[in-house]
Formats: sequence, structure tokens, C-alpha cells
Amino acid sequence: MTAMRFGVMPPVGAGVCADPDWMRAFAGHIESLGFESIVAAEHPLVISGYTSRYPYGRSGRMPLADHCPVPDPIDMLAFLAGCTKSLGLATGVLILPAHNPVTLAKRVATLDALSHGRVRLGVGIGWMREELEACGAEFGSRGRRTDESIDVLRALWADSGDEGASFSGEFFRFQNANCYPKPVRPVGVPVHVGGHSKASIRRAALKGDGWQPLGIGDDEFDDALSLLREEATKAGRDPQTIEVTLSTGATITTAESAENALAAGVTRLVCASVTGDLHQAQDEMSALAERVGLVPSGG
Repeated sequence: MTAMRFGVMPPVGAGVCADPDWMRAFAGHIESLGFESIVAAEHPLVISGYTSRYPYGRSGRMPLADHCPVPDPIDMLAFLAGCTKSLGLATGVLILPAHNPVTLAKRVATLDALSHGRVRLGVGIGWMREELEACGAEFGSRGRRTDESIDVLRALWADSGDEGASFSGEFFRFQNANCYPKPVRPVGVPVHVGGHSKASIRRAALKGDGWQPLGIGDDEFDDALSLLREEATKAGRDPQTIEVTLSTGATITTAESAENALAAGVTRLVCASVTGDLHQAQDEMSALAERVGLVPSGG
């Protein structure tokens, strides 16, 4: 089983993601096993007693404690870039409307340049009203702000010549802006759109290099993927060029389930570790790599 790509999300809920020794050892181990990428989650902050409904679980509450350490994903990935050689560095997902895309463009491009082009930027619109409002973003316009932010990122990453980049939108405006360094790839850092609502699917079809549905059931996936391909075709894009990433549990992923996902149109599976015991987490990843036939990188 080699055609499918496998990413790994470290156990955020175990509170180890801000432990440098733990993360260095874990990232080095999954790299040596042949995993494609490590995926960093984001919450700029969590408002205690939030009333917003978490859309990916029946309880309406996210499966993280309010005081769980969730490091800034760009900074954490920069640390891991220095600890690894080839492991992909991905966000899954970064809450885009909580960020100013002008400064974010510089941070992401810098990480991409210093890591020799290993970055994948997964973005979402966010679901916690209180969090977004604390970041200075209006909750009701977060979809439009996300669309515009993707355009801003691409404008600043592109080769805009001596005159620099110019942009005029609802939320952001600039002229003759020079943002360097540029990402390694001339087309910029790949942007993958998270979410499974119709609006998120259309956003991925129109603007994304990839689509990462979150909390979607097997019975919903086929229809959602059909909509993605339909919207991409309408926009004049080849839908086969849009990568599809699904999250799954490390303990349930097998070669057969990965083959089935590949046949259904999935490009990448992100497997999540849940234990904070480093040796147990490493053993779990080793067993998964063997089950799905990953080829060790040789260090």
C-alpha cells in the first residue's frame, strides 16, 4: 500500500504538543517510518464557557480541555522543520479569518523557504464565535473573509515583478507590496480547504489545491465529493487536480481501509495519535506503518 499518502496528527488532547523533547522524538520517528507529513491543529485561544456549538461531535463540545496547550501551528512546524529533513509540515486546520493574511503570507512563505518547500496550508473558517471575535474578526463574515484571505496569500506569494503586488477587496487593500521570501514552488504554498458544508466544498473547488472534510460520515462523503467535482468542473478546473484528505483513527486504519479510501477518491489519510506516552505512541505509529506498507526513509 504505497499510493496513499499518510499524515499524522500528534495527540493534542494529551497536552504534549508544547513539549519539545516529546515532539522532536515523535516527529523524527514518524519521518523514519515513511509518513508523509505531520499535521498541526490550531486554536488561537479558547474562551471558557463558550456557547458556540462544536459541529464535529454529538455533544457540541470539542474534545479538548479549555486549558489544553495548543501551540501556534506555524511556530510549532518551524520547530519541527529544524528537527526533520523531509517530513511534510501541514496545518489541519488553521483558522484563517483569525489571521491577517498579509503577515501570515510572510510567516508561511518563510517556513516554506527554510524547510525547502515542505509546507501545506490547511485552512478553515472556524466555528467558535467567541474565539473569532476575540481575534477581531466578525463571525458572520468569516466565509467572505476566508475567501479574500486566500486571494491575498496567493497575490503576495506570486512573482509580481518590480512593481510588487496590489489588491483591493472588502477587508484588505494594498499597492506595490513586496513580500519576500517567496515560497519554493512558483505556484505558492498549497492551500487545502477544510470543512464539509456546501460553502466549504465550493470554496475548495474554486480556490483550493485540496479539500479536507472534517467530521464527515461515509454516507455523506460520496455526495460531497461529487459536489466538489461538479463545482470544480463548472469553474473550469480539472477536479482530479484537487487533493482530498480525510482524517481517521490510527488504530482502525488498515491496508484494506486505505485501499478503499484510495478507490473512493481520497489522496491522503491523516491518522491521529491519542496517547501522551511517547513509547506507546511510537509503537502505535510503527504498527500502523507496517500495516499499510510504508517504506522506511532510512533516517
